Amino acid sequence: MKKEFQVKGKIYELNEDGYLANPEQWDESFAVEIAKELGINELTEKHMMVINYMREYYKQNGVVPTLRKVSKESGVGMKDLYSLFPDGPIKKAAKISGLPKPQSCV
Repeated sequence: MKKEFQVKGKIYELNEDGYLANPEQWDESFAVEIAKELGINELTEKHMMVINYMREYYKQNGVVPTLRKVSKESGVGMKDLYSLFPDGPIKKAAKISGLPKPQSCV
């Protein structure tokens, strides 16, 4: 069952797992508000480094990058990823980035 998430009058369609149904619909307003829903009150420059890396990787490869790839290539280390996106960094970062549920998360 699809859900909707509304930000400043714009409606974003979410899939049954709560991920953005259409990654093309993503914008920073969505990221800020969905992050708050996930317990991240402010998106810092480091958050945005991860989000932008993940979106670019997805655009080029058609899949969400793994935790190891993000920690090696985004400029944000493993320890920071866990503090920026507690309780499952890739799952949360993918949701905030407007990407599908990562294949590594079942």
